Amino acid sequence: MKSFLKFPWLALVALMLIRAAASGHAATLPPSVQLHWLDQPAAGVAQGVSWGVPWAQGAVPRETTFNLTDAAGKSLPVQTWPLAYWPDGSLKWSGFATVAPAESKGAFMLATGPSTAPTGTLRVTNDGQSILVETGALTCSIPLSGPYVVDSISIGGREIARAGQLVGILQDGPATNPEDAPKREKFFGAVKKVTVEQSGPVRAVVKVEGIHHGAESARDWLPFTVRLYFYTGETAVRLVHTIVFDGNQEKDFVRGLGVQFAVPLREAVQNRHVRFAGADGGLWSEPLQPGGGHATQEAGEPFTGRRGFAQNAVWDDFKLAQPNPDGFTIVKRTNPKSTWLFSAAGRRAPGFAFVGDLSGGLGLSVKNFWQSYPASLEVRHASGAAAELIAWLWSPDGPEMDMRHYDIVAHGLLTSYEDVQPGLSRAYGVARTSELTLYPARALPARTATVAMAKTGTELPLLACTPDYLHSTGVFGVWSLPDRSTPFKKTVEEGLDAVLAYYAKQVDQHHWYGFWQYGDFMHSYSAPRHMWHYDWGGHAWDNTELGTPLWLWYSFLRTGRADVFRLAEALTRNTSETNVYHLGDMAGLGSRHNVVKWGDGAKEARISQSAHWRPFYYLTTDERTGDLMRETLVSDVAAAKFDPMRVAAPQVPGEPQFAARIRIGPDWFAFVGNWLTEWERTGDTAWRDRILAGVDSIMAMPYWLQTGQLHGLNPDLPGGNIGKLKGGGAQIVGYDRATGKLTVIRDPLTKGSVPVSYNLATIQGGGEVMFELVPLLGRKDFATAWLQYCRIGGAPAEVLTLDQTTGGEGADARYILNEQSGPRLAAYAYAQTKIPAFAQKAISGLFSRGGGWASPKLLAGSDVLNPREEALGISTNNAAQTGLTTIELLELCKDALPIEAPARTVPALDRERGPGDPPDDSPGPPPDAPPR
Repeated sequence: MKSFLKFPWLALVALMLIRAAASGHAATLPPSVQLHWLDQPAAGVAQGVSWGVPWAQGAVPRETTFNLTDAAGKSLPVQTWPLAYWPDGSLKWSGFATVAPAESKGAFMLATGPSTAPTGTLRVTNDGQSILVETGALTCSIPLSGPYVVDSISIGGREIARAGQLVGILQDGPATNPEDAPKREKFFGAVKKVTVEQSGPVRAVVKVEGIHHGAESARDWLPFTVRLYFYTGETAVRLVHTIVFDGNQEKDFVRGLGVQFAVPLREAVQNRHVRFAGADGGLWSEPLQPGGGHATQEAGEPFTGRRGFAQNAVWDDFKLAQPNPDGFTIVKRTNPKSTWLFSAAGRRAPGFAFVGDLSGGLGLSVKNFWQSYPASLEVRHASGAAAELIAWLWSPDGPEMDMRHYDIVAHGLLTSYEDVQPGLSRAYGVARTSELTLYPARALPARTATVAMAKTGTELPLLACTPDYLHSTGVFGVWSLPDRSTPFKKTVEEGLDAVLAYYAKQVDQHHWYGFWQYGDFMHSYSAPRHMWHYDWGGHAWDNTELGTPLWLWYSFLRTGRADVFRLAEALTRNTSETNVYHLGDMAGLGSRHNVVKWGDGAKEARISQSAHWRPFYYLTTDERTGDLMRETLVSDVAAAKFDPMRVAAPQVPGEPQFAARIRIGPDWFAFVGNWLTEWERTGDTAWRDRILAGVDSIMAMPYWLQTGQLHGLNPDLPGGNIGKLKGGGAQIVGYDRATGKLTVIRDPLTKGSVPVSYNLATIQGGGEVMFELVPLLGRKDFATAWLQYCRIGGAPAEVLTLDQTTGGEGADARYILNEQSGPRLAAYAYAQTKIPAFAQKAISGLFSRGGGWASPKLLAGSDVLNPREEALGISTNNAAQTGLTTIELLELCKDALPIEAPARTVPALDRERGPGDPPDDSPGPPPDAPPR
């Protein structure tokens, strides 16, 4: 008993073992979990880091404490909090935070037990006027209201920075002609709400919410959220900045958007310095008043000057501008009445600036700086009492931010694969998140230290578990670990790697960069143009179309590769914000693929669903992503206003009318993924019960998950008569948001229920959600229904009805769906039944649509503007779907895989596609061909 009192974590061990014995399971405490740096961190920099770790179901009680040691066996302070729970109440994911010393290298070990107390003292207090954060090395004051997100930052009692605020420039209308000079107005952030989300002992998080306020007009617009992250004993402060566009895209043109700080300067001008980081560890560093190259001054040591020195020019303003992804310039000037002087140029700046003197200063880093052009870093008034350091996330030196659609007419689904609808190419409600790091310094940093800051701000540190451990916990449903032990497996793994490598290169070779675009992929490729279809309707930005985020995240989970993580991270940051609505009547929905990120008229829950973002949230503990997943809980409200089948299958006059209609897949599957995420994050069983209400409704339907409509109002028929719906119909049902219940909608032609197989049902994240959900629910009847869908999803009504009694129809795999989802569903059927025909069907259909290999050739000369690789037969749809199917099949059919290597068949696309042609990803009609 005394041991339990002295070491309370022992009581948790005992409690867990008692629970395990009572449940009949032989659960034991997990062994130590090995962690490693995702990227090798910059040398000589202590790292405040947060990350997530999963646990097997039933293994770790929610009250468990943990300790962390580095490779040298040194115990490190660690803070932990729950991220998600299993249905039995045990921990599913835990968030962690620590500060790793600069000398920490190699692996870390996480184990249960008491944590080491932090060496620093992290305190967060509220005096009614502001939040005061003290890390033991730094003090930061955050006002509860007013114009500043940060009032002051001090080290050792000396103020390093103050008056941190958000700034913007609004332009009234576009500059249509070169001679135009539209009116501009400056805006400043106004804080409306401050929330302390964490207060130690290792990490503190403060959330600041507000809006931009017009200096002249007093207009309030552009809501913002800023999160500030602090670590015990550390001076660096991470800042995550989000804005939501709530303007009129026809007249509200952002001309500048940034974050600025005042930096007090106390030394003589010759001892003040401005620095900008360059590529590959380069550094531009100059004093305000150069002394002709005196070594003492160049070294950053006190310099008093020499005879005549006082007559040298004093440079007051400095600027690094990155107007495009392939070039930046550095300029400076002595005063606003004099010219800017060119100083230096380079290709891609990492986004770091510093201004200070011998007694200290402030460094500022912007992650993905050049990738998110137009961006700039500016220092103003450096010769005065306080310099202004500004990070322009949208640079005033670039063009105006034009949020309009790319044309004033629609171009048709069959012609351009886009579904533009009047008034719905709307930017109102889209968002953008940027990540910055502040580096206050008590003295002028050494050049090497400055470069290390720049590197750390560019690649924020992250600790990660091994793929083997992640896989052992059973999180994220069905996925496999790499295995090259046979010719078949080796060839398949090489194919997966080749496609990933191809896309990583395509990002750079085709310059998929920009403030609103960086992170996303293009949808379809034109072989004759040697170009992705950046300008052709629905063939342009992919916008998560067929599970692209899940393909990248599953690829990372199984490999642990840092380059794959960074691809997935960038894509998640972009697609969770820029093609999803966060305000307005479409809040919670996302926009289908288009030339402009928000241009398509199809606004659907499957694009914005939490299933896409969960891996990033759980692996990193990113609070902004947590916000985004919670926003999806209202996607069903917006779906009721914007019926996903409002154009393809309008409600039929004379038939029963429904306040809301959805498709079981992908709509209900997306809702379920959102509710599952909230259930596991909170433990609130109301979300589970909402899922079960839909499950009960489906089990009462005559054809279970296949129940739907084959016929409806067909806009392509004369007079819009009732006819067969394109794509074979859809599982359209009524939806009651108050209860979560689904209702059968009778087919308007047959006047009864009909079975339907719908090609979009499971290829947009629905399959992955169901693979994870079904075992969590523990409903045997629903598991039977899902297995039936996988086994005989293409069966006629009489077979489906008979199978509800026999459970064994279609054992020869004849009824497996003949579409993109077919192989993964067949693989699941095999895993559950061990009937060889299902495995054979899955394997034979694996590469039927391409995307399994990329065999690029290098293009150069007059065929292209710049040298680039081209791999015919690859589109993002088939890359994502074949990648996901392969990763899942290797797990589901691991005991039935052939030995010999498969033939590498890549469909060639050697002509330009024209009006009426299907997209590059399909030999038939577009996967979402029915107009909406």
